[in-house]
Formats: sequence, structure tokens, C-alpha cells
Amino acid sequence: MHDLKALRADPAAFDAALKRRGLPPVAGQLVARDEERRAAMAGLQEAQAERKTLAREIGQAKRKGEDSAELEARAVALRERIAQLEEAAAALQSEVDDVLAGLPNQLAPDVPEGADENDNLELSQWGERPDFPFEPRQHFELGEALGLMDFPAAARLSGSRFVMLRGALARLERALGQFMLDTHTGEFGYQETTVPLLVNDAAMYGTDKLPKFAEESFRTTDDRWLIPTGEVPLTASVMGEILSEAALPMRLTTLSQCFRSEAGSAGRDVRGMLRQHQFTKCELVSITRPEDSEAEHERMTRAAETVLEKLGIPYRRMLLCAGDTGFGAAKTYDLEAWLPGQKAWREVSSCSNTRDFQARRMNARYRPAKVEGESDKAGKVAPAFVHTLNGSGLAVGRVLIAVMENNQQENGDITIPEALRPYMGGQEVITKAG
Repeated sequence: MHDLKALRADPAAFDAALKRRGLPPVAGQLVARDEERRAAMAGLQEAQAERKTLAREIGQAKRKGEDSAELEARAVALRERIAQLEEAAAALQSEVDDVLAGLPNQLAPDVPEGADENDNLELSQWGERPDFPFEPRQHFELGEALGLMDFPAAARLSGSRFVMLRGALARLERALGQFMLDTHTGEFGYQETTVPLLVNDAAMYGTDKLPKFAEESFRTTDDRWLIPTGEVPLTASVMGEILSEAALPMRLTTLSQCFRSEAGSAGRDVRGMLRQHQFTKCELVSITRPEDSEAEHERMTRAAETVLEKLGIPYRRMLLCAGDTGFGAAKTYDLEAWLPGQKAWREVSSCSNTRDFQARRMNARYRPAKVEGESDKAGKVAPAFVHTLNGSGLAVGRVLIAVMENNQQENGDITIPEALRPYMGGQEVITKAG
């Protein structure tokens, strides 16, 4: 959500920010509607004050035995006028809110211009891409040849974009998730959290998934939502709260199942498990003071990179351009792992700073330590909106793919990275025997 006060103060800057997103100007429309709302509210307050005065006059007339019919007729007309003004003000407020809710976050100044993923900026690369003496296979070819990746069985149960992992591959997926959690909690101070997989409209709206992305999520018959990412319950856990400054930064992580309808992705990544309706992801969320969020963004991205480095997976860090930055993000880094089977870089993590965009939608604030001259009516410093950040730390299924393709052998076996072997009972290689 956007600050309407700031929009009124500088509508040209607001429209310029929208232009970077390829959107038309709306500031003039919003300011005009807000002026109408403010006028309706002013009229409403005047009418309510007049109603109080009339009520006193009617009471006095009745106590004196005087005829109050004219006053009562004016009161009836005034009640109708108040109802009309309330309806008009509410309708104008709803119109303004609906427009604001559909507008993306303003981009950080250092986000490069560009139309799509082809204009993203590569910032760095890590690791050496393997040079196999044979033609590397894709993950689904390896998994099916091992007899441990079953797409037909999943399709019989649930349709396309599902998979059943068996034996050592199922354990390897579990090992990856546990390894990620241990790294983030042990080395980076994130608090492990178990989250609900079903959330309400308020949680989805507060984390900018509604109304824009309703078609990309699954809704239950009792009007709850299967989480599209652990970001939703982790971030929304501070919805409506006023946190103490001493509680910040909050760093939370969860390993959860996630669910996405993949609307609009027909024909993309049909083979394999790159784009699934159900997948496992280790999520990172930080709640910070505004002045700390930029440094926290770097720290969060570094935490995700550390997991890839410990696994020996070549990756690159990308700064997303204006046209590819997500709806709620002010700035996003993508981490892309090298997949030898595809001969391509593919995203395995996306780390975003949303600044106060989500906080305004879910009214999440903190109370800074008191500074002289900055106090509210209670004598305390007025609450301010927190900044929220989220990142994949990492997408488990996609990292499983990267592990398989980067560690494949000519005979189809998979060498298990050393960092994962303690989670695999010491097993070093996955073979067709499991």
C-alpha cells in the first residue's frame, strides 16, 4: 500500500515511479477522488455537529412545552443527509483504496531500467560449471532412470505438475530442507517457525498476494488460502502489531509445503519438477527498522548464497530490472543455479526488500526509542511502519534438481555433496538400487 499523504505532496513523483513500472499516471485521479472524500467528510462532520445542536434544541423545546415539529422535521432531513454523506465518503474511500491496492511498490533508485528478465543485471558468479566428458542429462531423465522419480503415479493421483519422489531421492529432498534450516538458524540467527498452511484473506492481502495474485493461489471451500509461500504466514505474524524497537530485527525461517496454481504458465517447464503445484521451500523473513532494511537485504541474500556454496552449486546473483521486479518488491536479487542438463541458469532463490509496502497493508509498526520532540499524546514516540523482507533460502525442489544435475555420473548415479552426507546416514552415492 502507498502513503496517500506523500502522494498528495508530490503527485508528479508518484506518477514517475509508476512510469518505471510501465504504468500510466493515476495521481491526479487519486488526488481528485481524495479531495471529494475529504469534502464529504467535512460536510459529514458539519452535519453531525448540526444534529447535536438540533437534538439539544428539540430537548429544550419539549421541556418548555413548545412546538418542536419544525425542528424534528429538520432533524429527519439531516439524518438522511448524514446517511448520504456517509455513503458517499465510504464509496470514495473504497475507490481510492481499490486503486492503491492494485498499484505495485515503488522501485528502489538503483533498480536498473528494463522490460523483462533479459534486462536483468548480473552482479556476480560463484563456482565453476562442471565440464562433463559426456552429454549431461536433465534431472527428470536421471530420476526416472534411477526409478526414484515418478511422474505418472503423481499424475494419476493429482494431474500434471506433481511428482512422487522415492527412496534416496525422497531422503535427499528432506536432507536439503533440514540442511537449509540448520544453516539459517545456526549461522544466521533465524528463528525456526512452524506455520499454518492455510491463511485468511487478511494475511494474503497484507503480504500483497491479494487481490492481484488470486488466480495464482488455491482457495478452499471455506474461503481460506493454501499458502503460496512461507512468506505469507511468517510476515503476517506481525499484522496489526506495534513492536518494540528492541525486538528488531526479527529474523524468521520456516520449511513448509507451498501451493501455486501456476496460472498462465501453460507450456512452460512441462517436463520435470521445476514448476510444480506443490513444492517445499525454506523461507526467510526479516522485520526491520527502515534504516536497516537495505543492509538486511544484503545479509539475507548472503545467507541464501551460503547454502549454495556449501553444496558446491555454481550460481550467479542477478539484480532484477524494473520490468521484472515483483509487484510488492522495491528491489530484488535472484540467485540462479547452473543446470548442466538444461545448459541454463535457473532461479532457485528470490530475495526482496518490500520496504514499508507490506507493513502499510497489514498495519505492522514499531515504536522507536523516545527522542526529545517526537512524542504522541501519551508522551511516547509515535509508532512507525516497519520494513519487511523475504527470500527463498532456498527452493528445495529446485536445489534438488541442481544437486542432481551438477553431481551426475556417466552411469546415471548421483554423488551426494559432502555437506548433505550426515543427513543421509553417511551415504555418498545414489544408485539405481536406491
